[in-house]
Amino acid sequence: MNTMSSQGSPVPTDVWDHQEMRDALARREISSVYRLLRRHGVSQRQIAALTGQSQSEVSEILKGRQVMAYDVLTRIAIGLGVPRGYMGLAYDETTAVRVAATADSPHPEEDESVKRRKFLAHAAAVTVGAAVFGADSGSWVSHPTQTPAPGRIGMTDVRQVEAATRALRALDYQYGGGSCRDAVVAQLSWGQQMLGASSTDIVRQRLFVALADLHNLAGWTSFDTGLMDSARNHFGQALDLAKQGENEALMANILYRMGRVYLHQNAPDDALKVFQLGQLAAQNSGSELAVGILCANEAWAYAKMGSDEQALKLLGRARDEFSRANVTEAPAWAKFFNEIDLSSMIGTVHTELAQTVDAKYTRTAIPALSKAINNFGDEYARSRSFNLTSMAINHLLEGDIDHGAKIGRQAVDLSESLKSVRTKQRMEPLRQEADKRRNNPEARELADRVARFTGTESAA
Repeated sequence: MNTMSSQGSPVPTDVWDHQEMRDALARREISSVYRLLRRHGVSQRQIAALTGQSQSEVSEILKGRQVMAYDVLTRIAIGLGVPRGYMGLAYDETTAVRVAATADSPHPEEDESVKRRKFLAHAAAVTVGAAVFGADSGSWVSHPTQTPAPGRIGMTDVRQVEAATRALRALDYQYGGGSCRDAVVAQLSWGQQMLGASSTDIVRQRLFVALADLHNLAGWTSFDTGLMDSARNHFGQALDLAKQGENEALMANILYRMGRVYLHQNAPDDALKVFQLGQLAAQNSGSELAVGILCANEAWAYAKMGSDEQALKLLGRARDEFSRANVTEAPAWAKFFNEIDLSSMIGTVHTELAQTVDAKYTRTAIPALSKAINNFGDEYARSRSFNLTSMAINHLLEGDIDHGAKIGRQAVDLSESLKSVRTKQRMEPLRQEADKRRNNPEARELADRVARFTGTESAA
């Protein structure tokens, strides 16, 4: 006799651990899942009630209609009580805590600068040379145990990977990498197995690109949660797969993101080299918009080095490339970059110059950041947090301490709702500037609040 779940669900508690059911869940064959539930005495009406679907929808799925939408798969898993890891959808709080607590130092004997240079050498070899599958890629590449591959895959399987990546990327933008990194890694575990399956050449090339972008997202969410070795692992694999898929535009995106990691680590020299490789890939892709994005980030690297002439030159080229760009023909990854993002980059570069060269650069930084802050929607909360932090720094540098402190508090308020280590680390310059002005009570309160939020020490 079947046992009901402890919550009174009509689904037997042990049904998800039957091998046939586990196989169907791993392949996301919802029609097979529903048929197996019917065998265990769960009616169509009960399935519909649990999943929030109509009975006609359940009937169509039972007849073989495929379910591909990530949000629908998630709703089905939650409604039926499926352990989400069985479907590559695991991103609940328990697993998020486990991921966040994972040590991220598989090669502690190597200095970070050594790892950066190894990655740079590998990136250069991939960008200007051939694909390097099978080569010794270095310490950034992990070698997870592969789950058994399905016999054959088609374009539908690849589109599932692409759809999941889009949905997870939206979560990252709005809530931070900590909201979805575990789900991205679980999705990779499910998607990577397809590399061992047979397929047509067209499907296989698109699979390379889809998995490259998923690794790209895994790298970005790892970076956002402070897992730097994991970020490098995923970006290294993403670059190899993008090269295998002959997608220069995606290679440019991966290198842009890895360069941002190095900027964050205050290694602008290495960041600049990675951005320059990315610019080469962007030029090969024929996209002015992609080239403009890489130029803007090169400008940021030069600004961190205190080279205002080079920073402003590259920023000018970024503006020119943006003005000439045909957004409709741009690669998908670059289309996020619009006038708001350009203003954000102008403000960011001038904020760096105001700190490293001359406070006069606040006069350009403040209006550019104001434009970005006023136009970033809720779906870009993390970007808005970064810009508020930069805006507060500029006002402190200008001597408008009370207003700078007010904006700084807004930055902390917004950042507290995000699952992003980066937002905390990007506030360190703000804490330092506020600390310098501790004789002002508003600055002192801001410095102490940022210190509490970031877990750093303020001046006594």
